[in-house]
Amino acid sequence: MNVLVTGGAGYIGSHTVLSLLTEGYQVIVYDNLCNASEQSLKRVEALTGKTVTFIQGDVNDKTLLSSTFKQHKIDSVIHFAALKAVGESSQIPLQYFQNNVSGSLSLLEIMAENQIEKFIFSSSATVYGEENQAPYVESYKLGSPSSPYGATKVMVERIMNDFAIAMPSFKGVSLRYFNPIGAHESGQIGEDPKGIPNNLLPFVAQVAVGKREKLTIFGDDYPTHDGSCLRDYLHVMDLAEGHVAALQWLNNNPDFYGVEAFNLGTGTGTSVFEIVSAFEKATDITIPFEVSPRRAGDLPAFWADASKANKALHWQAKRDLTTMMKDTWRWQSANPNGYE
Repeated sequence: MNVLVTGGAGYIGSHTVLSLLTEGYQVIVYDNLCNASEQSLKRVEALTGKTVTFIQGDVNDKTLLSSTFKQHKIDSVIHFAALKAVGESSQIPLQYFQNNVSGSLSLLEIMAENQIEKFIFSSSATVYGEENQAPYVESYKLGSPSSPYGATKVMVERIMNDFAIAMPSFKGVSLRYFNPIGAHESGQIGEDPKGIPNNLLPFVAQVAVGKREKLTIFGDDYPTHDGSCLRDYLHVMDLAEGHVAALQWLNNNPDFYGVEAFNLGTGTGTSVFEIVSAFEKATDITIPFEVSPRRAGDLPAFWADASKANKALHWQAKRDLTTMMKDTWRWQSANPNGYE
């Protein structure tokens, strides 16, 4: 099968590409490299001994998208291409809507023109919004997220549902998850944010390797057991394998039509302070930090109930927090400047 992976050179995308190749899929990566490096794909090829077809392009470029579908006879699509920083989305919301929503519309339009039915969307558990209570379950109604980033994910999920009504042959899966961390156990691929990291663990790792002076923790006065935010941190390889499991589920259920949502997570909330402590314990490196005011768009605590994915997809998160920390440090210490 020929799988198109948009955003496949990025953090989650590259690990998913590795998992797809390992399972015998042919992979075509489509990425504009705005927050990624083609070097990640070269390392994936080295790790797997298999070839990745790479096309540098933007999901809003419908002409290039169309020719890509025709040239490579795409069977299914896994869609990662999106801007993803909660805080940044509050500063540049129009760019988030343009890239995340308009780009997804372009992709679905070209899929329809080429009669491609299988679509896996990299969503987020932020779609549950502020009104739903953790642990989040898929039967909750889509909420009102506190950030433009979350709003873009809700919009695309709604578009998918409406599209499935208009195109009865559509087979869509929305995978909702929070905080992927860690890296491939080889230390050859991992998270390589451009500029100042927006996510917690890459910043911690950059402090540990000497690239940053100290960590900033946004808020210690949340209504949680230690005052810092609780999140569902998930190893990126578990997450990658979840995307492959979703694709296999679509392939094994030819009579399924419509859209199905699955949470991917550990089902456990871990605080910011607990992440810092776990990293220090796993690496024997002290992380200096300061506490700053709360960040716009952050909620106190949320984690996902992944029992639906456990049962239907035969998937579960297998790697523990210590493994996440050690794999992160193996990647960062061997690649202090990322892929550069």
